[in-house]
Amino acid sequence: MNKNNSVTIDEKTPLLMLAGPMFLELLLNTMLNNVDTLMLSHYDEYAVGAVGNANTIMFMMNILFNIIATATSVVVAQYLGAKQYDSMNMIYTLAVTVNLAFGVILSGTFCLANPLIMRFLHVSDEMRPYSMIYIYIVGGGGFLTAVFNVMLQILRCNGYTKIGMWVSLAINVVNIGGNYLFLYGPLKFLNMGVSGVAFSTVFARLLAVSALLIFFFATGTGRLSVRLLRPFPGKLLGKMIKIGLPSAGENLTYNLYQTTLLSFVNGMGNDSVNARAYCNSLIAFAMIFSNAAAMSTQIITGHLVGAGKTDEAYKRVFKTLRVSLPITIALSSANAMLCPYTLSFFTGNENVIALGQMIMIVDIFVETGRCLNMTFVNSLKAAGSYVFPLIMGIVCNWGLGLTTGYILGCALGVGVAGIFAGTATDECIRGLIVMYYWYKKKWLGKSVVDRSH
Repeated sequence: MNKNNSVTIDEKTPLLMLAGPMFLELLLNTMLNNVDTLMLSHYDEYAVGAVGNANTIMFMMNILFNIIATATSVVVAQYLGAKQYDSMNMIYTLAVTVNLAFGVILSGTFCLANPLIMRFLHVSDEMRPYSMIYIYIVGGGGFLTAVFNVMLQILRCNGYTKIGMWVSLAINVVNIGGNYLFLYGPLKFLNMGVSGVAFSTVFARLLAVSALLIFFFATGTGRLSVRLLRPFPGKLLGKMIKIGLPSAGENLTYNLYQTTLLSFVNGMGNDSVNARAYCNSLIAFAMIFSNAAAMSTQIITGHLVGAGKTDEAYKRVFKTLRVSLPITIALSSANAMLCPYTLSFFTGNENVIALGQMIMIVDIFVETGRCLNMTFVNSLKAAGSYVFPLIMGIVCNWGLGLTTGYILGCALGVGVAGIFAGTATDECIRGLIVMYYWYKKKWLGKSVVDRSH
């Protein structure tokens, strides 16, 4: 691999060089996803909550796909930082091949388990048909997301963060256009509704994967060939799984915890389910900058740790937090103040809007803690310390978040806002713990690169 085909990333790399395109990518996704939700809300309000339920399951599938994708980001960043270019094409091929095979198996498994999932989530009779058809179609095409996740990480670690922004814009426009065709446009007569929206999503993802692969080859970033897997690099795959499993496990336990909380919300009635779905669309805006900053810092941290520049990595993470935390608090506060007006774009149901206002006030504390978590957990993973975030995730999600959420939301009758208060408790306390772990430099010596070569 020619090192000139990737962008140099070191301690002098401006945060906005990486975070800027990622921010715009996430902003575009959020804006267009809100249009998606808005279109569904005017088609059938039950469809919004149903797709919200289904997307919770899709997110869980995405976490499992990230076992290899997360490991790819860590390994690629550290190897590029150490300037060990000879192994890169094999890493790329291994990541894409394994995730594609895993994606096909997992897509089939989720489709088969669809009825069991509906029963576990206590999805209402009005929403269940919509949720099931969405999972069958979008879940069946989940292997496309598996390949997309790996390719996006590879390109980001090589410094190509703008490609994600442009692809995101293109596929979301295609998705929205497809939704319009099936819900309100020339194909409305087919009466496909949610299934049409699902097919539109799968088609957009197919285009996204194609675009990333074309960019990968056109820029000479690397090459993919099954010949590079002979003999099969089992040791490398084992190392990647060892990195990816705890990282994905942390996200998986969080999603299972959120899925359990969702089952509580489903028991509170359709208004609570829809309030949660609408608020999650708005909450995504408050997460955008801190998420982009955390992902960018993860890439920079990986390069610095791979190059042996641990002091620079240590300082860089706190520098990011000083920028991202005030912005996150400001965005979530603005969200809370504006939500009586923004929620009215989605629904005229006064009860849903009142529930949403309570949720958005609590979310200020959720986002504060989440900013801490994303910043330090992403950096710990980039440094090779992937077990501690998993342990903290399990302990705090289930020991604090679920317990507090159930007591406030269900036992004391606060409702869906009480569920979010449980999440705030989890995020804030866990965020302080991982920050202290980074501060004490417990992550030193965990790099995956052997720098003696």
